[in-house]
Amino acid sequence: MAQTLSQRLRSGALDAGLTHLYGPGRLEEQRARYARVLEGFESTFSRPADAFFSAPGRTELGGNHTDHQHGRVLAAAVDMDILAAAAPNGDGVIRVLSEGYPMLEIDLADLARRPAETNTSAALIRGVAARFAALGHPAGGLDAYMVSDVPGGSGLSSSAAFEVLVGVMLNGLYGCGFDAVQLAQIGQWAENEYFGKPCGLMDQTASSVGGVVAIDFLDPAHPAVEAIELDLAAAGYALCILDSRAGHADLTAEYASITDELRAVSAHFGKAVLREVSPEEFTPAIPALRREAGDRAVLRAMHYFDENDRAAAQGKALREGDFARFLELANASGLSSALYLQNVVPTGQTADQALMLTIALAGHILNGRGAVRVHGGGFGGTAQAFVPLDMLADFKARMEAVLGEGACHVLQVRPTGGAKLA
Repeated sequence: MAQTLSQRLRSGALDAGLTHLYGPGRLEEQRARYARVLEGFESTFSRPADAFFSAPGRTELGGNHTDHQHGRVLAAAVDMDILAAAAPNGDGVIRVLSEGYPMLEIDLADLARRPAETNTSAALIRGVAARFAALGHPAGGLDAYMVSDVPGGSGLSSSAAFEVLVGVMLNGLYGCGFDAVQLAQIGQWAENEYFGKPCGLMDQTASSVGGVVAIDFLDPAHPAVEAIELDLAAAGYALCILDSRAGHADLTAEYASITDELRAVSAHFGKAVLREVSPEEFTPAIPALRREAGDRAVLRAMHYFDENDRAAAQGKALREGDFARFLELANASGLSSALYLQNVVPTGQTADQALMLTIALAGHILNGRGAVRVHGGGFGGTAQAFVPLDMLADFKARMEAVLGEGACHVLQVRPTGGAKLA
């Protein structure tokens, strides 16, 4: 007789999978966490779950705001994730209970976009299910109980992890056959069309594929994804994500201003995105672009051209084992984001500059070692620091003395993206 999921967890049959996802040092912690999720499912739905599903947060290593221009990025999955216990049901309804939140119920017979759901988790579930159906793989209903240790607003892209997790559950329970990149594209579509955020594809791809990946979005329908080996500990560094603790509730308009302004620059050349414009065309057109799109749009375009090349150079440095060069490029990326892309201080904000202060403080503590840069979307979000291991304890203590306890997240690269454990 086959073991139940609970029996497999207690017997250690899932230990190899847990160790692969989280590392050997976190096995006991994750056993307890998985048991808690299983108990949550059984108490909520009064039946056993069929499988565990996990989708990781992601960190952007290079290519700040290049993906939505069909550019190059360097990204990695991290060892913080959204975890679910799930099972199919015969009701034609997706029911998701995220710990601490109300139950969400999505009727698969009604997958039309609902404006009232904009910027909600319900929109992401409905959008993912709608895209499955549109691509010829309508999935059935499911029940899921979720917990997350990906902090919201952390720059680790909890929304992308959520989208990928919904896709992985539907794919895994109903055998739809989508690969990791296709699931990322489905998640991006849901976020663009149903959630209402004009994001690129980097976040979902990093979460879905896992490990460190160099991604070229020249053809966004078929992005080129290359796995790259990176052992930070062997290089003598730790990866830290620094929460600026900025209290900006809605930054969608700030993110949209970047894509809007770059679209205006592209339109001058009759193109949709800047990847279709060459730097040789761009530079002579700067006087006209200043009149048509404004100085900030020109500066943001300058950032794109340099950052797109820089992301490729960072991938090359890692492939060649030249971590010093990688750090040099990471620092240059942060400077370009702050000065040219201008995604550190929200528009009109002069007194509260939490992210700028976070970057400056980290740079001061590192004092020429390691690297610090804007991370992800920017504005009210996070910074990323590569910290020498011999400085890590002091760095974390000094950052949290200013930003508050728990503001410095020390992360590991997760080798696997969205996953099913059964």
